[in-house]
Amino acid sequence: MLGTRTAPAGELITAETRLIDLANLWITGLEAEGRIEQTTINEYRRVLDNLVLPSVGGLKLREATTGRLDRLLLRLRDRSVNRQRKAKVVLGAMLDLAVRHDAIPTNPARGTTRVHRPRQETKALRVEDLIEIRAAVRRWVNSDRPGPKATGDMADIIDLMLATGCRIGEILALRWSDLDLDDDLPTLTVSGTIKTETGKGTYRKPTPKSDASRRTVVLPRFAVELLRVRREFATPSEIDAVFPTRNGTWHQVVNVERRWRQIRKDTGFEWVTPHTFRKTVATLISEATTSELASRQLGHSSSQVTRDHYIAKPPVSANLSELLERLNESDDTSPDL
Repeated sequence: MLGTRTAPAGELITAETRLIDLANLWITGLEAEGRIEQTTINEYRRVLDNLVLPSVGGLKLREATTGRLDRLLLRLRDRSVNRQRKAKVVLGAMLDLAVRHDAIPTNPARGTTRVHRPRQETKALRVEDLIEIRAAVRRWVNSDRPGPKATGDMADIIDLMLATGCRIGEILALRWSDLDLDDDLPTLTVSGTIKTETGKGTYRKPTPKSDASRRTVVLPRFAVELLRVRREFATPSEIDAVFPTRNGTWHQVVNVERRWRQIRKDTGFEWVTPHTFRKTVATLISEATTSELASRQLGHSSSQVTRDHYIAKPPVSANLSELLERLNESDDTSPDL
């Protein structure tokens, strides 16, 4: 739907501008600015084409009232809160552009019903769970399946996520030059991530998700050992990837996620995603130290994000029950009531 209409002459935005034209101008502006990743812009396009413009694309700005937009968002909420959230984000951002052009005095999307995402319990894995998961990986590697025989990559990818708390895209983007395995404190530096775009394919983006995501973590012994073994048997490649494909290219995140779904099938761990390994790391570090240290390990910009979404349960405070029991002491001489 986007791109099928020509923007108004001179790109003038007025109260008579239709939302579909505003959307085109907004997307074009984002692409020209170059600040937002193309994959994010493509997602905005999908939200506009599938959720927003079919219902309100023909409205003029003066007709795009809070009530009309709210009715659309509530219909989307009936399908899923995630659809409501995405549509509200996109509407709010593009209508901000109209406000900046003085086409409308205020942004009507800002007054729509708040998005209430149901709070989900954060779950982490126990040590005994990891033993079963590693066994499931071995069964998958050794199973008789059509296609090329599986390598040990999945086992190493999972172990490295558990050793670092890194995102799956960060692990797949690792280069040998990001590792220092021979120092007294062996380290791994997160300096990029993996992206896949239509027309561009899969590539390594030389910056991670955020500024806070660029970090160096100290590796535990088991991670150093598995990486040294990989290094010993690695085939030299132009991209210097720790986990190259058979063709010497970068792995797609979706392909690794698909393999993980095959591994976990009928294991009782169908609820586990690659992000669960990250939450397991956050929970372990938080319980042993602080949520601030867990946040730094994961590359979060705020420890609040770590506490709210990555730690399975708050650490149990010190046992102060005997001390607090004093607050229940009473004067034995007081009369009974």
